[in-house]
Amino acid sequence: MNKEKKLTIDDLSKLVVGSGTDVPTRHGLKPYINFDNAASTPTFKPIVNSIEAFLQWYSNVHRGTGFKSQLSSWAFEEARDIVAHFVGADLKDQVVLFTKNTTEGINKLARRLPLQKDDVILTTLMEHHSNELPWRRVGRVVHVGLNDDGTISREDFAAKIAEHGSKIKLVAVTGASNVSGYINDLDFLASTAHSVGARILVDGAQLVPHRQIDMKPHDPKHRIDYLVFSAHKMYAPFGVGVLVGDRDWFEVGDPMTVGGGMVDIVTMEEAYWTDLPEKEEAGTPDIVGVVALGQAIRLLEQIGWEAVIAHESELTSYVLAELNEIPGVILYGDTDPSRASERLGVVAFNLEGLPHALTAAVLSYEGGIGVRAGCFCAHTYVKSLLKLSDEEARKYELEILNRDRSHLPGAVRASFGLYNTKAEAQSFVAMVRKLAAGEYARDYVLDKERGEYTAPDFEYDFESYYRF
Repeated sequence: MNKEKKLTIDDLSKLVVGSGTDVPTRHGLKPYINFDNAASTPTFKPIVNSIEAFLQWYSNVHRGTGFKSQLSSWAFEEARDIVAHFVGADLKDQVVLFTKNTTEGINKLARRLPLQKDDVILTTLMEHHSNELPWRRVGRVVHVGLNDDGTISREDFAAKIAEHGSKIKLVAVTGASNVSGYINDLDFLASTAHSVGARILVDGAQLVPHRQIDMKPHDPKHRIDYLVFSAHKMYAPFGVGVLVGDRDWFEVGDPMTVGGGMVDIVTMEEAYWTDLPEKEEAGTPDIVGVVALGQAIRLLEQIGWEAVIAHESELTSYVLAELNEIPGVILYGDTDPSRASERLGVVAFNLEGLPHALTAAVLSYEGGIGVRAGCFCAHTYVKSLLKLSDEEARKYELEILNRDRSHLPGAVRASFGLYNTKAEAQSFVAMVRKLAAGEYARDYVLDKERGEYTAPDFEYDFESYYRF
């Protein structure tokens, strides 16, 4: 990272890779607006420059005696220390493990849990599928319910804790929702979990890029025992995830994945695992991705959390205020612009009478605006926010099983990053106003099996933009 000039938020719109890119629309070329940051973020030129500088020294890590191998090993482990400091972990008792994403990190932990048949994993109806499905394979999953506004019910959480008590071995909860942007009270959740001897896993995929997080390893009441997050959501989209947590569950037993780089001795009969973290990182790791993550963390630290929160809150507040005034817009979650700093820059909405997939298609085909539509890998949560009855939900499920996604329930999601600008937010709001007023082409074609809309007689020539 360039240390000569301190970067500011105002610099980032010009430094994002892809800045000023024009994309084809039904109305000619338009500057691309990426409001799909909750799914994945682009990267910044200083990070790319740092990677290019590292690549001249690139070599495989660990056990290589050449200078480049030693330098690469140093950079790889330096990035591990950077991650630990970034989330407040203590490497004496905790370990930073590199995975390919958040999903793999949760699956890794799930397979290493010392669970018995009747042990309970307590999670919530707010969760992304990645913090739901892995637990079904390894234990008894119990769900905490929601309030009418889509927040986690503290009362039901406390009731479930009281009901299951010491049978609860893990509380698995998201730090912030990828649908509503709600930020959960981790101190409350951790202290309540610890009161019955349970540990807590925080899915930080959405929270870590937008808020400072401290695992508080020396605070028995509020400590976060396990934390997972992904680099591709924090401006380092090169294939790395992180699992940070207590060493003890990884020190005992066999690792989930076995192969090279994680053994001390292999005989024809036995294999003796090496120490952490190598024990849980079989094979050649994504060295460049790890270095990129370290640089992305340095960039966030240089910008500062106060500036990050202020910028994203400004965009969120503006969009909420404007959408609240457009007839036919239905917003989900907290719709009060004055509380924008208390939530993430994730705005989920629908337009009355328009399928969410059609709204997203028009924003792209006519406005050059990238958003996401659907259930965002959080089907149960989205159905709750949409207030679907069990009968309605079952009807849609049967249609989907019959390969008909014409009526797939869901919403449109706009999500903001460090590099997005007020002008982009204004363009987005203007396009939503047009849709609400019916000012868009009416000839979009629905693919029933995919549940997606396309513009007739309009095809993207992708090879003219990128060719292998």
